[in-house]
Amino acid sequence: MIRFFDIILSLFGLFILLPVFTMVAIWIKLDSKGPVFYKQTRVGRYGIDFKLFKFRSMLMDADKSGLLTVGGKDPRVTKSGYFIRKYKLDELPQLLNVLSGEMSLVGPRPEVRKYVDMYTSEQQSILSIRPGITDWASIAFRNENEILGKSSDPEKTYIEDILPRKIEFNQIFIKNRTWWHYFKIILSTIF
Repeated sequence: MIRFFDIILSLFGLFILLPVFTMVAIWIKLDSKGPVFYKQTRVGRYGIDFKLFKFRSMLMDADKSGLLTVGGKDPRVTKSGYFIRKYKLDELPQLLNVLSGEMSLVGPRPEVRKYVDMYTSEQQSILSIRPGITDWASIAFRNENEILGKSSDPEKTYIEDILPRKIEFNQIFIKNRTWWHYFKIILSTIF
């Protein structure tokens, strides 16, 4: 039944947000060279890799100099990128991932393989469900870039402090998955 709501809500979202998609796409093309969408390999349900879609908010090939974005002044972020990241507009194309069945609206945020390979066998339980656009961890760490920007070693901070807490949130969610939580997380994300 969750899959049914994912399909209906993602179709509705894509239809309603079409003007926003169009404006953001034009702004990205005018702001910097490269494609409108950024595709990154993430780990999905059952540990299967998939291409996650985002609006491109960084210069081309920026991920080659690091996977984490730190602080508000990352020089790899474009002018339009600062705005679309601030308002999380870069995440909207993931509605396409939801529609295709690779993601759900609500579920653990998908990680890159590098970090999933660090999971313990118990932590890998979060790979038993579809990853989502939003979850309790996304809400709790909505200022993750700022936290990492204040760190002297962002990679270490992410691996040792943030990632384990995100996994804890996700394990709690998996054990207590209900319709109530599904819609509560969506509403909490919007507000």
